[in-house]
Amino acid sequence: MATIALDATYAVEPQPSGIAVYSRRLIESLATLESKHRFLLCYRLSRFRRRRQFLRPQAPDGSCAPRFSNRFFQEHLTFWLPWHVELFHSLAQRPPAFHFRREIVTVLDIFPLTGRDYSTPEFQRKFSALLREAVKRAARIITLSEYTADQLARHCNVGRERISVIPAGVDLPAESLPAEDRLRERERLVGKGHEMVLSVGVIQTRKNTINALAALALLSPKYRLVLCGGEGYGAKAVFDYIRAAGLESRVIYLGYAPPDRLPVLYQAASVFLFPSLEEGFGIPVLEAMAHRLPVVTSQTSSLPEVGGDAALYVDPHDRADIADKVVRAVEDANVRNDLIRRGRERAQKFTWRRAAERTCEVYEEVLSEPRQSSDG
Repeated sequence: MATIALDATYAVEPQPSGIAVYSRRLIESLATLESKHRFLLCYRLSRFRRRRQFLRPQAPDGSCAPRFSNRFFQEHLTFWLPWHVELFHSLAQRPPAFHFRREIVTVLDIFPLTGRDYSTPEFQRKFSALLREAVKRAARIITLSEYTADQLARHCNVGRERISVIPAGVDLPAESLPAEDRLRERERLVGKGHEMVLSVGVIQTRKNTINALAALALLSPKYRLVLCGGEGYGAKAVFDYIRAAGLESRVIYLGYAPPDRLPVLYQAASVFLFPSLEEGFGIPVLEAMAHRLPVVTSQTSSLPEVGGDAALYVDPHDRADIADKVVRAVEDANVRNDLIRRGRERAQKFTWRRAAERTCEVYEEVLSEPRQSSDG
């Protein structure tokens, strides 16, 4: 039996997305598996005020999983932790404060290294350095897509033998809204007789929201765009564009939507639009498919891996292409029904349980290997 520590810091974010969703659902799914190992869920001291929200994973019988316990970890204050842990898994693509005997890191994306227009220079410097250090120290690196694995090998000089590709999962809806409830919610959001184009994700340059807006301007006035997500780098330019283009009446900004609200939005929408420029995976694409919503997304980065043959793909820089594919997904009944069917089938292939099982396989592989320095 080994003691495995996981950095659960982001699992208690008040507005979870990306790393936070991955961290929480992976940990919860690990707790449902049979394992001889003990798990420590580690939180940085900065999360002290959120300690009431610390994860207490449930075993299959509904009881608290006895193999899981919570710990704080902070440089200088918990210096003893590495002596109690055989393996540390960073879920936040950054190195832990201490060197552990063996380390694994999950890298969701590497846009701080590759996307000069997606964040501030300070952000790029800080998180590029953290990412490079985490990768250098890791005995194994987990990525969610082949695309990120290739990018990591190219930009960080990592041998592919050190990388394990384990896709994220998606939760299938427990129930579906009746058709009349979907229509009622759509009309409440965008008005009677209008089509609802839904976009989920932080409002930022990398998500390509301005080109989504430019495509909206090419569409019939019956199309309305619902933006759902917090504000990130480049959000001001997005809101300035809405005003300058005179789209205020056709864009509904909801801000961040909590997890219990998202299923209703997916089911109320006419089409899901995700024209992102750079994604390490793209969980919202699978979420939309799981809720039987046709998907229009970019033909770039990891998105074709996620969407497979169940989405319409666009050139994210071509607003006319985006507009055309949105119309096809909404108004061509044959295309729409095919996307809905294929999308549901596609989403069923991505489960959090499978992600947890494959992660445990990586744990066993690393624990069985002799300690050695990485080739980072």
